[in-house]
Amino acid sequence: MSDYGHDLQFGTFLTPTAADAERVVELAMLTEVAGLDLVTVQDHPYQPRFLDAWALLATILARTTSVRVAPNVANLPLRPPFVLARTVASLDVLSRGRVELGLGAGAFWDAIEAAGGPRRTPGEALAALAEAIGILRATWDTGERSVRQDGEHYRVHGVHPGPAPAHPVEIWLGAIGPRMLALTGRVADGWLPSMSYVPPDTLAERNARIDEAAIAAGRDPAAVRRLYNVNASQGAGQPGLTGGPSDWAEQLAELALTHGMSTFILATDDASTIRRFGDEVAPATRDLVQAARSGARPSTSEQAVTPTAPVVGAASLGASSPGTSSLGTPSLGTPSLGTPSLGTPSLGTSSLGVRPTPDDGVRRSARAAWDEDTRPEPQAGGEGRRWTAHERATAQHLVDVHDHLRGELTQLFDLIDQVEAGSVDAGRARSLINTMAMRQNNWTLGAFCESYCRVVTTHHTIEDTSMFPHLRASDPSLDPVVDRLEEEHHVIAGVLDDVDRALVAVVSEPGGMARLREAVDLLADTMGSHLAYEERVLLEPLARFGFA
Repeated sequence: MSDYGHDLQFGTFLTPTAADAERVVELAMLTEVAGLDLVTVQDHPYQPRFLDAWALLATILARTTSVRVAPNVANLPLRPPFVLARTVASLDVLSRGRVELGLGAGAFWDAIEAAGGPRRTPGEALAALAEAIGILRATWDTGERSVRQDGEHYRVHGVHPGPAPAHPVEIWLGAIGPRMLALTGRVADGWLPSMSYVPPDTLAERNARIDEAAIAAGRDPAAVRRLYNVNASQGAGQPGLTGGPSDWAEQLAELALTHGMSTFILATDDASTIRRFGDEVAPATRDLVQAARSGARPSTSEQAVTPTAPVVGAASLGASSPGTSSLGTPSLGTPSLGTPSLGTPSLGTSSLGVRPTPDDGVRRSARAAWDEDTRPEPQAGGEGRRWTAHERATAQHLVDVHDHLRGELTQLFDLIDQVEAGSVDAGRARSLINTMAMRQNNWTLGAFCESYCRVVTTHHTIEDTSMFPHLRASDPSLDPVVDRLEEEHHVIAGVLDDVDRALVAVVSEPGGMARLREAVDLLADTMGSHLAYEERVLLEPLARFGFA
């Protein structure tokens, strides 16, 4: 076997435990914060301990911004294919193209039959799966007038297709046996086995069956993405990843280069493991595979890095209520409108090769949240050091997260401008609030503000509960800097509360938009100032010590 050249993707495989439902959603959001690509959950409708897979996936989509989701894998015998197709397409439209479909022929037949589903032999299950794939694709094809299939297991006669998904949804089959592997090669977009059932030493034989079937069907074997549910080793003789993050990266890179596996989905419900998978394992794996594909020798000090930009999700893992701050309240003080010395690189970052985004010094609000002149600076260090690719990627990760936050602030101002542009005068604006168009504008604005506030809270909570304690333990001289950053987080939490209150005023008070703009102006000032300061003082320490 060989590398199929697919781009590498990384995700999580979460247990949909009903007794701890909110934590499952929070782990999905952490998956996004960690820069991973995909969240998947198992689908066992007959299992009372589990949440319904599609209800859970819909909730995850609503609480995140760009991570993709998929069942791992959908239980076809209890999910009629035409209805399943509409569920997938609807969620894909609502999420702007973030749904894929892992699909299985069925297992646990006693439980399926007890829940009202059919009991099928292996041959029947395979035939039903093939029929279902045809119905799924026909239902998504709105260029046809009707969906028709007169199969042995599924009969659809003349129902109209639609809605069409927002993007070409991929169908990944959880195949193990020879006939299922052949079906995967003929019609599927991906193969999704689990390491516990399909150990690495069996991949070559199974990949060969997929490739042979694809070629016989006139397809390029590379048209079938190779996904892999992976797990940490549970002991001697058990298939799984072993060692630390660098060891995991080497093992995953070997699977990609030798067997063409390109999407690695980690089965875990541990928050720290998810963070390390995103912060350390995924970037290092990409570096190794990129170096091998380019023909270069992987180097720990000179290998170029092209980090994957992480996307910060909504809501927080264990967020605490904002406390009081020695910096005062956001409404106190006067803005520092002079030229701040915020555009200079942090100590040691010139050799690091990752530059902080400077604060441009522009202030929109007449208020100031803090006195920037009282900020402590870290001790010098890192100049002349030969930084590894992983160290540079760790520093770049913080800049990428911050750039996402800056970009969303820009969108927030655009939304405010759109609402204001639709008002002839204050009286007319108030009368339009009860119209559908103005309601939609205000809803969009409010939803965006709410999402952004959750994003910031998530980012700061992870820093406060994981990154900051780690930096304190690694270098006690950073204590004053970390203290200041934590205090600024509390102040920003208060500014976000002001935005929430201003949103209420938009629809309930005259001049509500002006109040909202004032609140968002202060939010932009505090975020721009804080993000620039944090990058200036933390890029080099993060490169040295990591996030956690």
